[in-house]
Amino acid sequence: MRPVAIMGIGKTAFGAFPDRDLRSLAVEAGAKALENAAARPAQIEAFYLGNFAGPSFTGQNHLAPLIASALGLNGVPATRFEAACASSGSAFFHAVSAVASGLYDVVLAEGVEKMTSQTTPKVTEILAGAGDLSGEVKAGATFPALFAMIARRHMYEYGTTREHLAAVAVKNHANGAKNPAAHMRKVITLEQALAGKPVSDPLTVYDCSLVSDGAAAVLIAPLERASEFTAKPVRVLGVAQTSDVVALDEKDDITTFQAVRSAAQKAYRMAGLKPSDIGFAEVHDCFTIAEIIAIEDLGFVSKGEGGPFSLAGNTCVRGSMPINASGGLKSKGHPVGATGVGQICDLVQQIRGEAGERQVKRSHVGLAQNLGGSGATCVVTILGAA
Repeated sequence: MRPVAIMGIGKTAFGAFPDRDLRSLAVEAGAKALENAAARPAQIEAFYLGNFAGPSFTGQNHLAPLIASALGLNGVPATRFEAACASSGSAFFHAVSAVASGLYDVVLAEGVEKMTSQTTPKVTEILAGAGDLSGEVKAGATFPALFAMIARRHMYEYGTTREHLAAVAVKNHANGAKNPAAHMRKVITLEQALAGKPVSDPLTVYDCSLVSDGAAAVLIAPLERASEFTAKPVRVLGVAQTSDVVALDEKDDITTFQAVRSAAQKAYRMAGLKPSDIGFAEVHDCFTIAEIIAIEDLGFVSKGEGGPFSLAGNTCVRGSMPINASGGLKSKGHPVGATGVGQICDLVQQIRGEAGERQVKRSHVGLAQNLGGSGATCVVTILGAA
């Protein structure tokens, strides 16, 4: 397997864009990635698209060739990947695998979602399709309810408090307020987070990620060809995708995600690194409890210590282990099909030293963790300066 690097990145802003359609968002991100890599459409040999529910949100099917042709990529294989909120993380994993194996040299991997064309109740219903329809969803459980159960069990097992959850929200809002592309650039206090409107006990509106529109894209190629595209290639040190059961009631322990643990172990092994070698991370904070569990499952802290570690300020941009300097899904936004590749773009910005006010100090090696559903899919990626 040959070394692979990211040559270019492109993102739209994340937010609610009533005047934008899915195709225009995807084209913007893809065109930016091509421009960032000084690449031409004729150089692209394959197009991998992550999208969770474009047909449900917009009515449009056959999305990969639709977007590929709009980008001028006619004639290349164009494939859509669906893995719930990890859809574009999965597209990225398979794109890297194709380049590393020598199947293709230059691949554009992208993620896009247009969610705000539907009402909030309808969005909740569509997202619930990533759960077990025959069991938990049939019983009325949506993802806020599922993650509320996860949070309650974590509280019971480890003494995690609502203040710990709120600290995650406060930190991510502070980071997102400095991100010009974030959906919600709003600073909040711990008191505001604790007093938020209830969604599913113990989660409030400040514990839940946003319903967003947006797209993100990366152009990847063999590291040996970096000089053709950029002076700032970012190497893929490790990447792994794993899976687990879909239904929450089938898990042995709902305070941990086995797919995250196994994907992290594989990615660390591929990179020849350990958790202490990671300088910063973008993790999947679809709910605040998900960030706390992620930093535990990734090995940054011991099990049960995620809450106190966050409340103590260790995950802030200037903390010992910066987490979600972008603002995370909580503040940056969560257009589900775009989230995984969006995280990759955030890592690249940090490693290149292009994150502005959000720049972390130890930015040589970064990790992204992209979760699908309540842990049924996970993609973990480790990137480093080339």
